Amino acid sequence: MTDILQVKSSAWHSSSPLVSVQGLSKHFDISPPFLTRLLHGRHRRSLRAVDDISFDIPRGKTFSLVGESGCGKSTVARLLVGLYQPTQGEIFFDDKPVSRLKTPRELAPFQRRIQIIFQDPYASLNPRWRVRNIIAEPIRTHGLLEEGAPMRKRIAKLLEHVGFSEKDGDKYPHEFSGGQRQRISIARALAGDPEFLVCDEPTSALDVSVQAQILNLMKDLQEELGLTYLFISHDLAVVSHISDYLGVMYLGRLVEAGRAGDIFDNPQHPYTRMLLDAIPDLEMSGRRRIPVAGEVPSPIEPPSGCHFHPRCPFADARCREEIPGITEARDVRVRCHAVEEGRLTPQVLAEAAARR
Repeated sequence: MTDILQVKSSAWHSSSPLVSVQGLSKHFDISPPFLTRLLHGRHRRSLRAVDDISFDIPRGKTFSLVGESGCGKSTVARLLVGLYQPTQGEIFFDDKPVSRLKTPRELAPFQRRIQIIFQDPYASLNPRWRVRNIIAEPIRTHGLLEEGAPMRKRIAKLLEHVGFSEKDGDKYPHEFSGGQRQRISIARALAGDPEFLVCDEPTSALDVSVQAQILNLMKDLQEELGLTYLFISHDLAVVSHISDYLGVMYLGRLVEAGRAGDIFDNPQHPYTRMLLDAIPDLEMSGRRRIPVAGEVPSPIEPPSGCHFHPRCPFADARCREEIPGITEARDVRVRCHAVEEGRLTPQVLAEAAARR
């Protein structure tokens, strides 16, 4: 097997998708026990955590998912790494369907090529293990190297790659700061020589200055090793720093997706516009903004039609009754009746901002 720190083939520069998600849905059964339903005449209930989303992630690129808490971002992450089985839809990895793999033997080749970095570096590392054993765990699990000198050499290289020395491998997680622990998590994720990393809000528990260090490290690793990222965050400032492609989620649905630069420069969906308007205007441009108003509805009983219509200043009767289809608008895919009908003119947007 090639060394983990060796630069990979130039094939990862191609634009063909390494990961393709098609019509993915995940519903959780939240029904009361059978006897309770029988005695009280209740029906089964389900939570649509992810509702019919589709996107592609080209090799060597970063696709970011953003949205408010509870919109289904982390559920997507767990679906992609095989922790959840989808209710509907397919996940393709390197053109092979993997969403229906169930047995350990079927999952093993896929799991070695994909790893996850969790949100909380204080909870994701075993406090009783030395750092060298934490990093060695994926190598041992997949049987990639024998114990002894080859293992020690690999661990030393991984530690060096994330800014540590070989001696740091003898320490325990409590001897490191939050940012340093996240570096250990990255080293562990890289230990199995993966191609695809799912990053579930990896910087949200860190200070701003430490966030920048981790993001720069991840970008450097992506450039050197040809990694492909799914990056999940609720912080648009973080996302703008690392993303090639961007998807905006709201109550389980992907409401806007496309190249990150296109969306940041010219957002189409009203929800995306409101999220961007919530970012502080450091240039003091004086541009009128439409801030996000209202509360996120319950995902157990979401609104009919477009889920965003109770908070949208541009909603009409069709928005309240009919689920939006996908509209191609300026190289961006949008689920919005107002965009489809061309109702979001500059004058309408200016009037809505003035009313707020």
